[in-house]
Amino acid sequence: MKRNQIILLVVFFLVSALIYWQVLSNKKPRNKEGKEPQTTAYIPIAIVKNQERTLKITSYGQIAPYSEVDVSFEVQGKLEKGEAALKVGSKFRFNQVLYKVNSEEAYYSLNARKAQLSNLIIGALPDIELDFASEKNKWMNFMNEINPASMLPEFPRFSNNKEKMFITAKGILGEYMSIKSQESRMAKYIFLAPFDGTVVEIFAEPGAVANPGARIARIAKTGEMEVIVPISLTQLKLYRQLGAAQFTDSKGNVVGKGSIVRTSDIINQKTQSVDVYYSIQAENGEKLFAGQFVNVLINQSSTQRSFTVPTMAVRDNEVFVLNGKQVNKRAVMVIGSKPDSLFVSGLNDGEKIVLEQVEANQQIKSYVGIKRN
Repeated sequence: MKRNQIILLVVFFLVSALIYWQVLSNKKPRNKEGKEPQTTAYIPIAIVKNQERTLKITSYGQIAPYSEVDVSFEVQGKLEKGEAALKVGSKFRFNQVLYKVNSEEAYYSLNARKAQLSNLIIGALPDIELDFASEKNKWMNFMNEINPASMLPEFPRFSNNKEKMFITAKGILGEYMSIKSQESRMAKYIFLAPFDGTVVEIFAEPGAVANPGARIARIAKTGEMEVIVPISLTQLKLYRQLGAAQFTDSKGNVVGKGSIVRTSDIINQKTQSVDVYYSIQAENGEKLFAGQFVNVLINQSSTQRSFTVPTMAVRDNEVFVLNGKQVNKRAVMVIGSKPDSLFVSGLNDGEKIVLEQVEANQQIKSYVGIKRN
């Protein structure tokens, strides 16, 4: 019986092995390689072909207030509103009280010092009557004029050095000078408007504690403004020669005119431009606003070699150029514009310029250009 079982068991294993081998032989090999990430990007390009163009020289600029001031105090205390509650955009007049710092404690301290000065004079009067009898009325009148509600009167003149030494030794002159210093400090509890203007920013509201030097608000002078204009080095000389310029809005409407006030001595390394500051006066009843962008026109044209690219291809005066299968940044100079396009110089004929911005991507190993007309 055992022999038959062994034979059957061997036959079973042989049949099973045969079937398993047959299944393996019919199985197709599986591709174990995963899908590789995209390593090639297709980008739109154009072949550079510069052309001679006569363009009206233009630039752009931003209107800025001629004067801006930070409101702050040299003293500490509770901040109080001035003659009117100020908010961003509020207008004010020259010499108007904009803010105050609570001066009650300083006021009482000042009056205490005045009382001390009066006591010093009273204590010195008997000696004055003995040694300087002719000067007694002078010091009596000075003491009577000391009033908590008003500034100290003028200090009496000394008749001789002996009187000066006596008054100084009694501490009267030193106390007088200390009080005058404290009176001068009292003026610092009020901020008077240095010009007609408007509020640009608010940093603290009445009720807050004003600390010395901390910004309370920022104010700008109205009526006088200037335009900050970046001008390329190649055009700077021409702008300086002409001096005057017109300013237009985004729709081409003339909003003002002006002339060069000053020129910066620092060159922007990225754009190779210089900031030129123009005065600006509104025209045709136009309203000018700080922060407004305007186009700057001068009555002159210039012929230059340039290439037209979409506006989206230029960022911070840089474009991308396709070299082989890689892209590189290239600095260019914008010398003109039209709707959706810019005229740029600084490219060589035959180069492949990318017509859009290329974002950094580590998975992309190469770029293929697709030419567009």
